[in-house]
Amino acid sequence: MEKEDFLRLLRDEVEEFKSAVSTQNGDWIVKGFIDIARNVYTISIDTKVISKVIEILLFPRLSSFAERNSLSIRLPEHQNFYPDISFVDSSGCYFALDIKSTYRIDDRYVNGMTLGTFTGYFRDRKSTKNITRPYNSYKGHFVLGVIYTKIDKLYEQRIYSLNELEYIKSVIGNFSFFIHEKYRIASDRPGSGNTRNIGSVTEVDKLVNGSGPFAALGEEVFDDYWTYYLTRDMARAAELTNPPYTDLPSYLEYKKLKK
Repeated sequence: MEKEDFLRLLRDEVEEFKSAVSTQNGDWIVKGFIDIARNVYTISIDTKVISKVIEILLFPRLSSFAERNSLSIRLPEHQNFYPDISFVDSSGCYFALDIKSTYRIDDRYVNGMTLGTFTGYFRDRKSTKNITRPYNSYKGHFVLGVIYTKIDKLYEQRIYSLNELEYIKSVIGNFSFFIHEKYRIASDRPGSGNTRNIGSVTEVDKLVNGSGPFAALGEEVFDDYWTYYLTRDMARAAELTNPPYTDLPSYLEYKKLKK
């Protein structure tokens, strides 16, 4: 199977993914956590919790997708290994899929996503550290993205009985899904915090349409850019005054490529 075929098949499942996480009205189907006494504890709007629950909800649909398309699934052996799911076709070709979610800041922008490290296995493409298989053994690297709206004003931490389930408000809703090769939604800046992760674009239309800054330049430019990207700390450790480039325009100038 070629990566274009895998992408097409996965995109055909988008409506199924929506129904896995939301009602017909667009509300999240998750209302909270239940204990053995049938108490329902309302779920918080913590993005890490939401992200993990969305991943759990989507897995059965992805498993069904694999079965219907003669694909097998390989899951990471350890937490925080890349990717979230490895799909394997009948010829032994591997396809990497990460599930990423983020919330809308407004109609045009989201908070952003991190798309994996730009050091470690990304640079040493034969490495098996923190990755299910060497990076270069995958035929394609894909992101299943989920964008949602936080309904902050509805959130309250309390306990309901199971009989009160219909009265519990969803804390998120208005879901949008997209599926693209990773490079198409990548930014030229690291993700938030001090981690050495690739950041995503934050414009909703660029995420949904896969039209980030590397989309027109291609995956080879994306790979080269992030393989040699240096933070200021990394540049100092390499005894450089400054990184050779800090964004895509300065990279193109450094490489003497046409803008």
